[in-house]
Amino acid sequence: MPGPEPLSGQADSNDVHDLPARAAEALAGHPWIAGARVEDGVVRIRPHPNALASRPRIGALVSEYLDHWGELYDWTYEKAEGRHSGDLDLSGWRASDTGDPLPVEHMGEWVDRTVDLVLETRPDLVLELGCGTGLLAHRLHGRVGGYVGTDVAPTAVATLTAAGLPGTAFVRAAAHEAASAPVAGALERVAGAGARPDCVLLNSVTQCFPDLGYLRAVLLDAISLVRPGGTVVVGDNRHAGLLTEYGAWVERAADPDASDAEIARRAARRGERDDELLFDPACLAAIGAASPREVRLGVRAKTMGADTELTRYRFDAVFHVDAADPPVAPRAVAWSATATAATDDVRLAQALSQGPVRVAGIPHALLVRSPDARTPAGLRSALAGLDACVALDPADPRVLEVCSPASAAPRPVAEHVGAGQAHEPFHAFVARRLGEAARSHLRRHRPEARAVRIAVEEAA
Repeated sequence: MPGPEPLSGQADSNDVHDLPARAAEALAGHPWIAGARVEDGVVRIRPHPNALASRPRIGALVSEYLDHWGELYDWTYEKAEGRHSGDLDLSGWRASDTGDPLPVEHMGEWVDRTVDLVLETRPDLVLELGCGTGLLAHRLHGRVGGYVGTDVAPTAVATLTAAGLPGTAFVRAAAHEAASAPVAGALERVAGAGARPDCVLLNSVTQCFPDLGYLRAVLLDAISLVRPGGTVVVGDNRHAGLLTEYGAWVERAADPDASDAEIARRAARRGERDDELLFDPACLAAIGAASPREVRLGVRAKTMGADTELTRYRFDAVFHVDAADPPVAPRAVAWSATATAATDDVRLAQALSQGPVRVAGIPHALLVRSPDARTPAGLRSALAGLDACVALDPADPRVLEVCSPASAAPRPVAEHVGAGQAHEPFHAFVARRLGEAARSHLRRHRPEARAVRIAVEEAA
């Protein structure tokens, strides 16, 4: 006499060994999964390229990643815990080493330096992607012909729109939507039909990007959008070459008495878990080289006076698009070859008096112990009143340069291109989120296989 049939959702004991194969078959049909195979009883799945894409459309996993950051910032702006005034909302700006809000004076200088960088080429129409609480919008709108800001946080867009700043418009849009119809419409409302910005600005937003693919899509759009002779300012980027040093700095602040070996172990672990995008100038140069337009790249040090993570571990970059070459190529002078017994002011004055020049090889005093080292803020002070700037060695973030005139800082992107370093948090996100989606899919379509082990492999 035949025994009872298994209840719905339960597997016959004879079929237990078939469960991984059944699970793989079911998962292969998920739109986020390119393939599923069984190895040693584990179902190994690969993400579908379409789910990871930044072009021609944003993939589902990229969209989820961006939505996470958008919701986080909208919540932060809604709480407005760091709001000091209508034009100074520092919500979300906290020091990694202490957890305390970053000093207002330091953030004020951070804003001022960024405004100076944007205005250096005298733009008329600025498009800012990721305008946040309007720290830059409030200070730029009266000094340029027009300003358009975009952000993914509806609270930010609504607050800035309600402020009624003359000559501005604000649109809810992500960074990859710079060329979209709503943004184009906002530019035309501010500056007339067919308006194109001569500066596209992304400041302190790239850390929220998923990977280099998304960064590439956004920056190539920005480069194609800007007017000839214009700039794409990519500000306040975390430097991938300093990820380990940053981690050690934070861990040492938390535990001053720990051994160097223990700090190194914790710093490595912190770096692995870091959920922000980091890259170096070579990554940006490779993106610029992919544009059909003529692109030069300048890399700037952060020159605020306070010693914080913003001054130590971040940098600014400026793409100059279809710009004329400097009439005279700057001459390279080694810092070590200048009169080391003199003050910074005298050493720089002597070097800069010889025409267009790049004073190279200056050790970054916040990162390097050397009697010849200088801080970016100290160099900036020594350059007061001069047409010069403090740049960062594109190959080594622990080394500074001084360029005179400031227009001598940008170099053809071909001079920057190298292997490039990056830390891309998207890989860890995909492994977690795709695993969750796979288990949810099995609960709905193969409940008998819901306990099967699943491993997410990197895309081919």
